[in-house]
Amino acid sequence: MKAAAITAIAAPATIAPAADVIPAKAGAHAAQIWTWLGDIPDPEIPVISIVDLGIVRDVRVAADGACEVTITPTYSGCPAMQVIADAITEALHAHGVKQVRLHNQISPAWTTDWMSDAGKAALKGYGIAPPAQQVIDISGLRAPAGAAARRGAARAENAAGAPGGAATATATVAAAAAAISRRVRPVLTVACPRCGSRHTEITSQFGSTPCKALYKCLDCREPFDYFKCH
Repeated sequence: MKAAAITAIAAPATIAPAADVIPAKAGAHAAQIWTWLGDIPDPEIPVISIVDLGIVRDVRVAADGACEVTITPTYSGCPAMQVIADAITEALHAHGVKQVRLHNQISPAWTTDWMSDAGKAALKGYGIAPPAQQVIDISGLRAPAGAAARRGAARAENAAGAPGGAATATATVAAAAAAISRRVRPVLTVACPRCGSRHTEITSQFGSTPCKALYKCLDCREPFDYFKCH
């Protein structure tokens, strides 16, 4: 069987919340394709679909009738991406979609924030503790200070050419960058997916795969994987 071809792209894209994995603007045909893709399991964690995992970023039906699917790897060089690409192509062919074009988008990088609530619940039911923290903090964009920072950043280039403008430009750009930042993570408490106890401890930074850590419950004494947030 011929492997599905994947076109690499690095175009900017909006980081959508997991609840919005099916775009509201998608037409009826595209929405049906999202449903079909939702039946494709992740090859490493088959209890969760590639849609709930947040790997599928966009689905479009081109003017020539081809289905264009954009996927983002959970980490650079993920060996499962070709398997996922082949599974997408096979599934869509089985549903009568004759032409499938796949795009591999690496920017913005995948984050566990893209995982849906249904996907997290599936992980827990499978015995894997889901990510316990949100990674990206966009609260600064909604605050007045964040809005001011964005307006200041837009003027930074002009300010750099004015007397004393270089320092002003540096400050405004830094303020804008601070509006979107990775959260300062508190001490992590991971609940046991089996008994629900929060009396747990980490035993290894790496579990069965690099994206997971190994924990142990101090109440039920069972070991379990934790899907690390990143």
